[in-house]
Amino acid sequence: MTATAHPLVVRARRLAADLLVPEAERVDQEGVPASHIEAVKRSGLLGVVAPAEYGGSGAPPAVLRETAEILAGACCSTWFVQTQHHTPVQTLTKAELPLRERLLGPLSRGELLSGVAYAHLRAYPRIPVRVRRESAGWRFDGTVPWYTGWGLNDVMLLAGVTEAGEALFAFVEARDQPGLRASAPLRLAALTATRTVSLELDGLRVPEEAVALRTPYERWAPGDRARTLHANPAVFGIAEAALSLLDEESCGPLRARLADVRRRAYALADDPAPQERTGERLAVRAEAYEVLGAATTAAVVAGGGRAMSLTSPAQRLAREGLFLLVQGQTAETRQAHLRALAGEPGGSGAGAGA
Repeated sequence: MTATAHPLVVRARRLAADLLVPEAERVDQEGVPASHIEAVKRSGLLGVVAPAEYGGSGAPPAVLRETAEILAGACCSTWFVQTQHHTPVQTLTKAELPLRERLLGPLSRGELLSGVAYAHLRAYPRIPVRVRRESAGWRFDGTVPWYTGWGLNDVMLLAGVTEAGEALFAFVEARDQPGLRASAPLRLAALTATRTVSLELDGLRVPEEAVALRTPYERWAPGDRARTLHANPAVFGIAEAALSLLDEESCGPLRARLADVRRRAYALADDPAPQERTGERLAVRAEAYEVLGAATTAAVVAGGGRAMSLTSPAQRLAREGLFLLVQGQTAETRQAHLRALAGEPGGSGAGAGA
């Protein structure tokens, strides 16, 4: 079965056509409603990569990518809230049995929605969130700069660094509680609708049985780095949505460029040696963003003055494209992207080597 024919891809297309696209401009201005999240939960999409024995679909990466493209192109805010969920699911598959048995089923079946609070680990050796051993478990202190889905998520996967230099991930309820306080929702140029906040941690106590992963930072970091080397599938979804606003003559060359870079990006993502060919991965990533910018700019140009209205999909897609430029960004990907924008040798193009 091809990814396009997979039942979850069919469901994603139906959800996009029936709900997400018609409501996208309203959601962009008013926020992702709980009803959207309930619709995603009912669709089974939260279990796309979850093990079948826990109620998920156990689908291959190609299906996850295709559903991500569809949801992001339809309503990037809704996509961004729900996409956080897949990392906690994948983390739980390798967690100790009691925690796995308690949470993996509800998360796989879409009964619970999880968020993530771990991007700040990439600031290491600076440590925004510190974790210390206490007799009954662990104590978290510090600041999580960005947390998406506040008020929509049921639980979160929270990470910090221990005194021994370990990355520690634990599940906690996504609500204000002793030791955990959320800011007011952040006002952003794009995706304000995602209910993104910062979290202040002041002695948040987490029991040992809530810990999903504890490993030396140096062991965790290479896998995380490998994931950031690739273009997010949402890039291709938003670019395709922008091209759909153009006539065939205008979009033809851009669509061909998009298909080419998408093919190369996914071939690299499927490469069995994810930490090799780094230069090529970064170059293709930057090229994907270049095509995204061209597509969303073309949609605004074609829309003329009407594209400046907040009811216009073109301006929304352009802002969402700007958001994706920095989402999941690391110092390494930032520098590679800047070199590509400056036209430096090796900064872009499929021929860049490792």
